Amino acid sequence: MTSGTGERADEQGAWSHGIRPYAPLCTLKPVAEGLWCVDGPVIEMKVGPITLPFPTRMVIIRLRSGGLWLWSPIAPTPELFAEVDALGPVEHLVSPNRLHYVSIAAWKARYARATAWASPGVRERARSQKLEAPFDADLADGAPEAWAGDIDQLIFRGSRYIEEVVFFHRGASTLLVADMVLALEHERVQPRLRWMLTLGGAMWPGQTPREVQLTTWGRKADARACYQRMLAWRPQRVVVGHGRSYLDEALPQLERAFGWLR
Repeated sequence: MTSGTGERADEQGAWSHGIRPYAPLCTLKPVAEGLWCVDGPVIEMKVGPITLPFPTRMVIIRLRSGGLWLWSPIAPTPELFAEVDALGPVEHLVSPNRLHYVSIAAWKARYARATAWASPGVRERARSQKLEAPFDADLADGAPEAWAGDIDQLIFRGSRYIEEVVFFHRGASTLLVADMVLALEHERVQPRLRWMLTLGGAMWPGQTPREVQLTTWGRKADARACYQRMLAWRPQRVVVGHGRSYLDEALPQLERAFGWLR
């Protein structure tokens, strides 16, 4: 993914690259106690010969230590930095998968003492794109001591295309998925793009992208086992990286989105 610039029009909810983002942008939006979402500018991703736009979203969690845990950091602004500073010290910058990392360098430059966490394959992805990726540590199939008391995690395995680390904040009963579920709303996507995004499985009510589904051939049992572990968390909310999150009736929505694993 390449970082978008985020025009002034985006902040007013206007169309950007064919998608209307979730304005207001680059500002904290409370979701639950100790958990905030921040919607960012539209970015573009190359899918074969085609470039498609996607809205961006990050999540901030305040850990019991008082430090801040940032998931999938978006392109920052001075105003966003100021809001984050008012919440507490930034301790962790988390890349959930190899496509969500581009803005971590900008956050690391601001918060040099924060630990930047690499997801599977992201270091190689950054090198192939010739982009800076100042990672300090690697995510595993289990939470590190730094946030084990607050957040559960697992590496969602099975796809040859991507392995994503999914997270569950126990205090807010909220599951975080970056690209394992896409849920772009029809009214926010211009008609010229809907057919391609529908074909890829990116439109509301949301599902695992077909590219991920197809690349689990021969490994579907691994994906199913990860899904069952994730479902056992019984989340009350699911925040997605791109599109409309499941902020109520999360379990039925999650079961439908992963119906391909039944």
